[in-house]
Amino acid sequence: MPRFSVIVPAYKVQAYLHECLESVLGQSYPDLELIAVDDCSPDACGAIIDEFAARDARVLPVHLPENVGLGRARNAGLERATGDYLIFLDSDDSLTPDALHAIADRLKETDEPDVLVYDYARTYWSGEVVRNQVSAQLTEEGPAPFRLEERPGLLRLLMVVWNKAYRREFVERAGLAFPPGYYEDTPWTYPALMSAETIATLDRVCVHYRQRRHGSILGTSSRKHFDVFAQYDRVFAHVDAHPELDRWRPVLFRRMVDHLSTVFVKRGRLPRGARAEFLRKARAHYRRYRVPGGVPAGGGARLRHALVRFGAHRTYRLLSFLSRTRKRALRLSTGLLRGARGAVLQFHYRVQLRLPLRADRAVFSSYWGRGHGCNPGALESAFRTFAPHVRTAWIAHLEHHHTVPAATRRVRPGTAGYWTALARSKYLVNNVNFDRRLVKRPGQIMIQTQHGTPLKRMGLDLQDRPAAARGTDFAELLRGTDKWDYCLSANRHSTLVWERAFPSSYTTLEYGMPRNDVFLKATSADVARLRETLGIPAGAIAVLYAPTYRDYRSSRHGTLDLDRVLRRLGPRFVVLTRAHPTYGAPLPDTAGGRVIDVSGHPSIESLCLASDALLTDYSSLMFDYAGLDRPIVVHADDWEAYEAARGTYFDLRAFPPGAVARSEDELIDIFATGHWRGSRSSQLRAAFRERFCPYDDGRAAERVVRRVVLGETAGLPPFVPFAERHPVPSAAAALPRAAGSAPPQGAPAAAPRTTVPAPGGAVPLTETL
Repeated sequence: MPRFSVIVPAYKVQAYLHECLESVLGQSYPDLELIAVDDCSPDACGAIIDEFAARDARVLPVHLPENVGLGRARNAGLERATGDYLIFLDSDDSLTPDALHAIADRLKETDEPDVLVYDYARTYWSGEVVRNQVSAQLTEEGPAPFRLEERPGLLRLLMVVWNKAYRREFVERAGLAFPPGYYEDTPWTYPALMSAETIATLDRVCVHYRQRRHGSILGTSSRKHFDVFAQYDRVFAHVDAHPELDRWRPVLFRRMVDHLSTVFVKRGRLPRGARAEFLRKARAHYRRYRVPGGVPAGGGARLRHALVRFGAHRTYRLLSFLSRTRKRALRLSTGLLRGARGAVLQFHYRVQLRLPLRADRAVFSSYWGRGHGCNPGALESAFRTFAPHVRTAWIAHLEHHHTVPAATRRVRPGTAGYWTALARSKYLVNNVNFDRRLVKRPGQIMIQTQHGTPLKRMGLDLQDRPAAARGTDFAELLRGTDKWDYCLSANRHSTLVWERAFPSSYTTLEYGMPRNDVFLKATSADVARLRETLGIPAGAIAVLYAPTYRDYRSSRHGTLDLDRVLRRLGPRFVVLTRAHPTYGAPLPDTAGGRVIDVSGHPSIESLCLASDALLTDYSSLMFDYAGLDRPIVVHADDWEAYEAARGTYFDLRAFPPGAVARSEDELIDIFATGHWRGSRSSQLRAAFRERFCPYDDGRAAERVVRRVVLGETAGLPPFVPFAERHPVPSAAAALPRAAGSAPPQGAPAAAPRTTVPAPGGAVPLTETL
């Protein structure tokens, strides 16, 4: 008897069936039977099922002599199921990696409940992945298992059969079966949840719910949508037969009315000539099943109930039209006001440009208005320390103002103060370009700090990479570059890249990265405080996971299953996960609190200090982290695709900062065996650090301020040799080590530009790129 019976009905899905069946058979939990039901499909579905059955004994093929529809095809699979638990999966959807393993673990944790409800994410043909919007209902906090009355919010979830695992004995005892027709999930799911003695939840995406461009049954115009009435008749008949469920009538009534109104208002579902008839039947159902407490208090739900109750189609259309008209009018008036405000601000800016430049003013910004940090943040602090006569201001959106030091003036983008600061400050510092409307005045000094050492191609080097360039206006890019007076560089490699990718007449300051100064100035007490603030358990090994953006993907790169990795490594490891800003929220924590979301933390430098190792793919953060002299592991599972789409300046696999994993299993092995901080990894990191961190000795920001603001061209602080640098150690440095590991160890010609050599007589690196 297998643990799971996975039932997959198939009809006209030959393009998706391979992926669906592979997602089941490729699960890390192999104790299953896959019952694939060919619903007399006219395409190759039957042949595909037979191919899978021929190569895997766990596949039970079922060929129906005639097409019976989705519900009855599921019943055919149900009759042949022998597993402890039943899982239904539509043939154009797929299970996520390790989903069955997570489901099995949760079933065991919650004492084999009748029903386990898990989460799903919609996957679009464009590559976008969107998690269920009411996933908060699946929280695992609180007692489990439970009954529905203890967690009635579960009825807010999409009432489908494929986001649940059902104990087979419970299904047989309850006599559950699928009816014919559309919306067949409705008379199965409601009775299942209401009748279950024990329910549990799993807060993990286990199903990818494919959103097809064309071909979806519910998106097809047909009179079969009238089946929804019979399905709700079956639901209420079940309640009639079980008086103990009578308390659910108000909820079922509200859900029915919402469902009927959705079918009616969704464009393309009902044939034009059938809409009035549908509304008449909906009105009859409303009167038949209405109960006290079934009508919502107000809002859009009350409007939908009025539509069904009175059949007021014309009134509903009129109210909807008025609502849309009101929204359009608001958008139009808002646009006009915004345009008028913009014109006034530009007039203000032009006036400010005619006023004297203030030599004692400096304005800073980072990442298009984010908080105080990165290289501009380090320079702003250095301005206040080494050039206190210069008053500083920081441009940031209101939600980031709390990160700005109290001594620094806060400026919001797009305000009069913003344009005044840009017009009259002598020093303009940013790690990206300022507003393209900025007019560079004579006497103004603009410092482009950059935000890391480049591995991926940048600037003009993207001209032959359309997937990465994404319509970049290279002429506008060069106009912005022409405003730079100084460009900071961490190493000779960066200097050569910047001067080729951003050609102009600026001066390159090859002084190191100011944001990395903190690595040489922080103390062990600072590290301990940061770890406590982030909630890192004492004695844990904290791995900072910081993947980069993929130009060839429009959604998050999610091939790394942190839940599985942490499960294999054991409770000693925790992961600080930092999602790339392009992707927004990070991967959900399915590892019981051992995945700590630090995506919103304002300081990446603090996260580096708090961690014991860096796990990344191709993020430039590895160059900074190497200066901290802590272990780095590279997960390069898609190097060929990344290099083809974005382009890189060297093969990271041939010159890595530490151990390189080409698969998730290799990554687990690297951490489990201790190679992540072994002698070979230390040797690789030392070579990488020597090449890319020659000037990161804790005084980069001071050198920039002395050179640019104070005008010192000689006698700048000399660079500290590697042997004399002592970056703050990690908390894991004092922990016992695993066995076998060792101690850590074509553009227009540009105007001439000047590269300021490393001061203090430092020996330059031999450039091999």
